[in-house]
Amino acid sequence: MSRPVAPEAPGRLGEAIPAADLMAYLGALETWLDARRTELDRLDAAAQAAATPDAYTADLVLALSLWQAIRGRADELRVTWDSGRVDAVAREKMSVLVWGRLDSGSGAALVSLVEAVKLCDALVVQLRTRLSFDPHTADQVARLRGVRAELVRCEDLAGSDGDARGRIEALRGRLDRLVAQAARGADVSGPLAELETEVARAERDLIVASAQRRELGRDRSRTTERRDALEGREPALRELVTRCRREIAHPPRLAVPDVSRLGPVPDSRFELDAYSARLDAVARAVQTVEDAYARPLRERAELRYSLEKLSAKADANGRSASPTVRAGLTEARDAVEATPCDVVLARFLVEQYHFLTRDLPTSEGASS
Repeated sequence: MSRPVAPEAPGRLGEAIPAADLMAYLGALETWLDARRTELDRLDAAAQAAATPDAYTADLVLALSLWQAIRGRADELRVTWDSGRVDAVAREKMSVLVWGRLDSGSGAALVSLVEAVKLCDALVVQLRTRLSFDPHTADQVARLRGVRAELVRCEDLAGSDGDARGRIEALRGRLDRLVAQAARGADVSGPLAELETEVARAERDLIVASAQRRELGRDRSRTTERRDALEGREPALRELVTRCRREIAHPPRLAVPDVSRLGPVPDSRFELDAYSARLDAVARAVQTVEDAYARPLRERAELRYSLEKLSAKADANGRSASPTVRAGLTEARDAVEATPCDVVLARFLVEQYHFLTRDLPTSEGASS
């Protein structure tokens, strides 16, 4: 029986993937899903028939949860694909569905669709070996070769992580000893099954850890961009504060937050989450300060505009001929143009001038 081959994901996160590549990927993913579900069902049946079925439950549940998460994401892709009626925006959205994180539990939320497929495959290899479900497991040479290939994949996933590389080296040492024992004719089936299980578990752990590192890197990059953006707002905000204190009587008494006091963006997840929370508080404080100092300046500008409109209205309806109205205009204008400006007083005088410039009742209306 041929085994399902994990499809090669096209493009990368955030780019509009070509339609032809998406169509090929969707077809390969459906084929993989069907074949993998069939194999998982057979593994489940074999586990139920085993002497200790509970020993396989955790891995089976995780593998089936991953498959279900992949199935759900594939359905989302199909809906977005809409039988090929996709523009650049839709194809970019599909790249997010392929390379972005899954939304389900059991570890799936930590990984992308691509990583979930690999993780599901790793779990199936582990289960297949533990249950001796794969007819090729009887061939020790093929099994040893498979373990070696898994260790190579683990090395690629480990990168520069010293602890992970140490774990892989320990597993490689055990593999070398098994190879030497098998060459002398020893029966290594028991230790080999244990090693296969541990190597599969190591690959699974490294896939999750790699996804966590990438997510941490993306979060750190976004946090750095937010911090830089807040720092970039500081000069304009300080200029706004200086202007408000110069032009407005009784200005607010709020300090401009100093973003640099937060220090550099940390590298660890726990410290980064705490730093992000503090950055959110600083962003709210910056917005509060900006609103508080901009409000009186904006109101003064609005009062100037209202006063000019009212003056034009007074000229049009003849009220500007009244000495009282002219005096009201002078008083309101002096209050608005004063530096520093008492906004409360200016507002009162403009409202008073508005009352003075109202249209008087006509003679017809008075006689009636």
